[in-house]
Amino acid sequence: MSYKFSLAHLTVLGWSPVEMAYNASLIGYDYISIRNINMGVKGERDFSIPIGSPRYCALKEALDDTGIKIYDIELARVVDGVDVMSYESAFESGASLGAAGIISSIWTDKKDYYMEQFAKLCDLAAKYNLFVNLEWPSWADVGTLAQVREVIDTVKRPNAGVMLDTLHASRAYTTMEEIEAIPREQIKMAHICDGPSEIPDPADKEALIFTGRDARYYPGDGGIDIAGMLKRLPGDIVLSLELPHLERVAKYGYMEHARRCLVKSKKYLAEKGLL
Repeated sequence: MSYKFSLAHLTVLGWSPVEMAYNASLIGYDYISIRNINMGVKGERDFSIPIGSPRYCALKEALDDTGIKIYDIELARVVDGVDVMSYESAFESGASLGAAGIISSIWTDKKDYYMEQFAKLCDLAAKYNLFVNLEWPSWADVGTLAQVREVIDTVKRPNAGVMLDTLHASRAYTTMEEIEAIPREQIKMAHICDGPSEIPDPADKEALIFTGRDARYYPGDGGIDIAGMLKRLPGDIVLSLELPHLERVAKYGYMEHARRCLVKSKKYLAEKGLL
């Protein structure tokens, strides 16, 4: 396998993209995955990087200094009340810094609306040569692989594909057969992490969100068959390590937590014959 590794912003949410670039480079990551689309989530800082702004210039300098690259930007949600065209400045700045793709997810049950908006999102992304990776958070309205495949098959955009997050896939009871059936050209990246063997009730969104945002496990420390999923995906995709864990960050600090994420992920993959 020839995986490349990216540090996902949610893992080190206290770091700015500039800090991510310098620190991820020191640790040994190949890429960073940044949240430059401000969603207004309580407790999250604004990491937008308008072209020409001081933050943009500082990030460009950091990327040039380290040689590390941005792989993807997030999160381009399809949600009621938000026109996806509002993401254009984020797409433009991310693409100008070398990003290859964006992550999207769907948070409305209005099918006609989300199909139309997702198609518009893909067309906007294509303007900047960005690939749209659609994921299925287990508490989202489009929260299964079958639903994601339906969206991709309906909009028929060549720059639209599927992004598997091992935690979400496990908690949506995604089968290995479903994963294996994903067209190879639709898979560019995956989020990997582990989690508890016990899956909360699908109606218990609070429990799902808690693990998803605050308490993911290092690969091999939980009950998710990460290796089984990856064996059914292309062996050259980018693995973005999304492992937010508030207690471990409080104990080790962001730098050591990010280092452990990479070391433990590589150790797990090597033990499973995937590295």
